[in-house]
Amino acid sequence: MKPEIKNSLIRLLEGVQLFDETVYEEHKALFETLAESQSPSTLFITCSDSRVNPNLITQTLPGDLFIVRNVGNIVPPHGEMMGGVSSAVEYAVMALKVKHIVVCGHSNCGAMTALCDLSSSKFDEMPTIRRWLQNAEAARAAVIGLKAEDAGPDTVRELAEQNVLLQLAHLRTHPAVVRALSLGEATLQGWFYDIGTGQVIILDEQTRKTRPVKELLDELKAKN
Repeated sequence: MKPEIKNSLIRLLEGVQLFDETVYEEHKALFETLAESQSPSTLFITCSDSRVNPNLITQTLPGDLFIVRNVGNIVPPHGEMMGGVSSAVEYAVMALKVKHIVVCGHSNCGAMTALCDLSSSKFDEMPTIRRWLQNAEAARAAVIGLKAEDAGPDTVRELAEQNVLLQLAHLRTHPAVVRALSLGEATLQGWFYDIGTGQVIILDEQTRKTRPVKELLDELKAKN
């Protein structure tokens, strides 16, 4: 085993040991409760990117979020690529009765960078990724004048935001989501997380513009 691989495995296992000996003991009552059942309030769909930590961003505890992660925080339209994502959405909405569905994109997203140039020969050896990212193709079309060679942080951010809005539209093709929304039993929201600044902004589906979290938070509190 190479030293760097051995050392990273040691750090991983030491983390498990620390959790078992310290963290678990501090939250023992919570974990004992969760051992029986779960009732998360939110279905949180985000990217597999290791820099995105849903519970840290939202300051939630185990059991609060039902998390779906994949490359590019993608939700295929209902009837296409029926599998893990679709079944998770259906289960979260129909069985767990989540009250909120959030799609969260992020800055410097590798999937969005790849989407800029899916026709590149480098994806010939990654056909699964190319096929998966076709579920975000319409987001690319929404970024007018996008050229692969011009892709930079701002372009990737714009593409990531458009992709979140697209995936919200895809969610609205899923019968379970449509029913929950029509009955007022769930909300649907798009977020963008900037890794470098720690800022989260809300993506408004209707105006296709961004809103600060504080603005929406103040609005919701004022309605109580």
